[in-house]
Amino acid sequence: MNHSEFAAYLKSRRDRIRPADVGLPAGPRRRVPGLRREEVAQLAGLSADYYTELERGRGAQPSAQVLTALARALRLNGDERDHLFHLADRPVPPATHGPAAQVQPGLLGLLDRLTTTPAQVITDLHQTLVQNELAAALVGRPPAVRGPAASLVYRWFTDPVARGIYPPEDHPHHSRVFVADLQAVAARRGGDLEVRRMVAALRRRSEEFAALWDTHDVALRRTDHKRIVHPSLGVIELDCHSLFSEDGHQRLLWFSAPPGTEGAAQLELLSVIGTQDMTAGEHSASG
Repeated sequence: MNHSEFAAYLKSRRDRIRPADVGLPAGPRRRVPGLRREEVAQLAGLSADYYTELERGRGAQPSAQVLTALARALRLNGDERDHLFHLADRPVPPATHGPAAQVQPGLLGLLDRLTTTPAQVITDLHQTLVQNELAAALVGRPPAVRGPAASLVYRWFTDPVARGIYPPEDHPHHSRVFVADLQAVAARRGGDLEVRRMVAALRRRSEEFAALWDTHDVALRRTDHKRIVHPSLGVIELDCHSLFSEDGHQRLLWFSAPPGTEGAAQLELLSVIGTQDMTAGEHSASG
């Protein structure tokens, strides 16, 4: 790994991003043309000290997970992301639809502007790619796993903990919606290996999934009314909206409640409570 070139590339990408581009206030006394180091670290979920060491050309070789987080934080396109991996002497991940996929710029730009409502970008298999702080406070951060378990649909039918996000009486509805949505994705992808493997694994592990899959119900999940269980605020009734990318591989989800409703008041409280009561991996959903 060429530490000096890697460090220079990070700085060059950081310098070109304005705070407003990523939903951050410009603030007074800004001495750098782009983002500050600590701001990049925050966006990537890294410590400021660790990121500073990387930009100074020091420290150990960053992992693929760190490189992916940096690529998202720095808004790198596909070629730029690949170059970052080359400089770090790491294998370039394939351009898949999964959790390693690059967030599409249009959806990312919209997410950056949704600062007062929970929002996140997910893949068509319900793998969370990026989320704002309100979304993390509402549904939790996604577990740090790879493979099928990165998908909420997979966890929904294989891990009872994943169902804690919704009241038990709502589980049958969400099961039906998840499976109908996956049917639509499988048809659109045309026999994609990732989907076929997920479906086969779910049929083996979940009788509920197998029975629902055999109904052949098909419906993309565009909007839904949800009751979300929050550890401090109780059950929050919200509307969930989806905006699909042009190729259908990614979706921007955001949650809202009509003004004057209890849900709207709870969202206001959520912005104050933040993520202080949320535990990583415990109570996480993507849509």
